[in-house]
Amino acid sequence: MTIPLTPHPRRATLRVLAGFAAVAAAATVLVFTPTAASAAVAPVGLGTAGNFSVLAGSTVTNTGATTMAQSLGVHPGAAATGFPPGLVGGETHLGDAVALQAKSDLTTAFTDAAGRTPFTSHASELGGSTLIPGVYRIEAAQLTGTLTLDAQGDPQAVFIFQIDSALTTASNSSVVFINGSSPCNVFWKVGSSATIGTGTHFVGNIMALASIAMQTGATLQGRALAQTAAVTLDTNVITKPVCTTPTPTASPRTSTTAPPTLPTTGSGGVPMLVTTGAVLVVVGGIILAVLYRRRAREI
Repeated sequence: MTIPLTPHPRRATLRVLAGFAAVAAAATVLVFTPTAASAAVAPVGLGTAGNFSVLAGSTVTNTGATTMAQSLGVHPGAAATGFPPGLVGGETHLGDAVALQAKSDLTTAFTDAAGRTPFTSHASELGGSTLIPGVYRIEAAQLTGTLTLDAQGDPQAVFIFQIDSALTTASNSSVVFINGSSPCNVFWKVGSSATIGTGTHFVGNIMALASIAMQTGATLQGRALAQTAAVTLDTNVITKPVCTTPTPTASPRTSTTAPPTLPTTGSGGVPMLVTTGAVLVVVGGIILAVLYRRRAREI
């Protein structure tokens, strides 16, 4: 006598339940796995260039009582004039191996900053804007008035500005922080030259392809790093940018939400994943209910 191999109703139900659990687990993974777009922006590594307040390609010229907290370097040039009265807080490296290595590291950092994606396109005028951490692409940057950088409570927030050509600030302009402070994690990649206007209070690491000019009385909490041309100083104060470290109880940042007025490139996948997961759960539940009722009638 042949015994039909019909599965036991309870075993069949258990298999359906197991399948449903697998579907639900997959939906959960889809919903709660962060996408690459939600990851925090990593800082740009400066290498040994981070030891310098001023680094130039051809020469450094200074007028007046300029002070800098870190080292001064020039390469392939080997001249720096105006020291004294200018004061260098670190070492001076003119055309030597240390300056050569710093310039090589600067080139690497410049290339890194230039290639970061995704980015947000921004208008040329930065004055009056409040920006959150991220990467910003600007054709030619002008700062008139105040640019506010909102760190959103993250002491390690990173701001990268990809400027295709020049950076120019009007007199007495400023860059200020709110909700946290990470001056060391602000990077200005400048495709040509940077001019920091008279009396401007500027923040961040300026990495210019050509020259950097700091006009009378301008201050910089950061670094003036020029690849090929000169750095010109005039009674300036350049302080080392401070990185604030998070306290042990601080919650790590997991995502950044851009303001509605600043469209970023790419699209977020989280809404789609949430919808897909919900649909899978509902479909699995319906299938389970139908099969359970069918089995119950057979019994």
